[in-house]
Amino acid sequence: MSKDKISIRFFDDREVRAVWDEENAKWWFSVLDIVSVLTDQNDYTKTRNYWKYLKAKLKKEGSEVVSITTQLKLIAADGKKYKSDMLDYNGIIALGKTFPGTKANRFIEWFTYSDESIDGKSKTKAYALFESSFISSIEVGTAKGLQQIHAYLFGGLYDFAGQIRQKNISKVFNLQYHVFWVKHYFKLKQCPKLLLMKSLKNM
Repeated sequence: MSKDKISIRFFDDREVRAVWDEENAKWWFSVLDIVSVLTDQNDYTKTRNYWKYLKAKLKKEGSEVVSITTQLKLIAADGKKYKSDMLDYNGIIALGKTFPGTKANRFIEWFTYSDESIDGKSKTKAYALFESSFISSIEVGTAKGLQQIHAYLFGGLYDFAGQIRQKNISKVFNLQYHVFWVKHYFKLKQCPKLLLMKSLKNM
């Protein structure tokens, strides 16, 4: 495995982490993140215990989900790296199908970028933005420009589209950094484009 390349996506404000495997050219996804999503569980210990129970059950049933599980290191809430069970793309879909209910189906649609999922719809919007004349009116290199892009991609999909979110949705995110950026946002907004990077360096 090469030097860590991490991807984080969010499903219902819950993070789903993945690590890139350069040798095999594929992503490995955190099983505990998926289990947390599908059980709607915030408690790490309860999530881990449920996965331990489910893994034993699936192994007894002869499910391939257990046999194709591997372990890679991920950063935990305490900032340290620990080995965690991981599954590849097909493994996650197989895992999702072991959970009954509409949430599991909605997760699989989201995970596979179904055209009916939010990611699928925003992807369609991204292609439309690229081909539209609106893209030339977006402010380049500014916070406002990023908000314009976000509003276009997620308008009608999220009620916070184009807005600066106040909610902390990261397990390892320190709230003080959030407060810092909110405090300095309007200062950055007033900076001329050429002075933006200088302002960031001086903060």
